Amino acid sequence: MDVHIRAAEASDIPVLLALVHGAYRGESARGGWTHEADLLDGQRTDAETLAAVLGDPNQRILLAEDRAGLAGCVQISDRGGDTAYLGLLSIAPERQAQGLGRTLIAAAEEQARRMFGARVMEMTVIRQREELVAYYERRGYARTGEERPFPHDDPRFGIPRRRDLSFVVLAKAL
Repeated sequence: MDVHIRAAEASDIPVLLALVHGAYRGESARGGWTHEADLLDGQRTDAETLAAVLGDPNQRILLAEDRAGLAGCVQISDRGGDTAYLGLLSIAPERQAQGLGRTLIAAAEEQARRMFGARVMEMTVIRQREELVAYYERRGYARTGEERPFPHDDPRFGIPRRRDLSFVVLAKAL
């Protein structure tokens, strides 16, 4: 796989927003295996949130690009101490199941170690997405036993199709 990984910039927000939405929501997301289209409607993120992340020195969005353009992204955030957070892993539906997610996760883990001094990477996954939890477990992440509430009444994170959504917390020693 001939992919270039780089840090996102403000000028990337329009294509980044399209990638994330296309990977998670709506009919286009159904072209891949890792979507939330059956659980949530609405947006996954918005331009303002992405701009805030890109303007924060304690966060970074990495982009994976190839000759065809933007193929994927991942966000890392410094949580303080020795912990970083991995989120927003998004792969274009037609590019899923080709190893790109694994490549972005490895890049995010390396960046978190180097930039933030992280020794632990944490993430949250919607509990009902067992296939995605299993994917991360195959990458060395483990359930911590902690669950966190889903922001059901905040449309910035989507409009739930069901009220029992929650997040499981996964972690991995770096």
